Amino acid sequence: MSLYYEEVEIEDMVYSPLERSYTYPCPCGDKFVITLEELWDGEDVAPCPSCTLVIKVIYEEEDLEEMEEEEEEEFDLNLYHHHYDFHFDCSIANSDDCASSPDP
Repeated sequence: MSLYYEEVEIEDMVYSPLERSYTYPCPCGDKFVITLEELWDGEDVAPCPSCTLVIKVIYEEEDLEEMEEEEEEEFDLNLYHHHYDFHFDCSIANSDDCASSPDP
């Protein structure tokens, strides 16, 4: 019995520059996903977020999209801003919450 649903060549996967990840269709209707950073770190298993299936990604480092250091820093910064970019609305919050929270 194989541990992997399938072994997939990286050339058969779809690369998203915005998400810096590779995807491949899963039979459940979702997609297997592996990030560029995971691949550069030597990972080769792409899970499906909706089921228990995983694929093994077959690749050589020269097949991967480049991830330059400044792109890596920009990517990390975008994740930080995405996670913390919210507006605290004191009009619907408990007044005690607003007293301890800085103004946006």
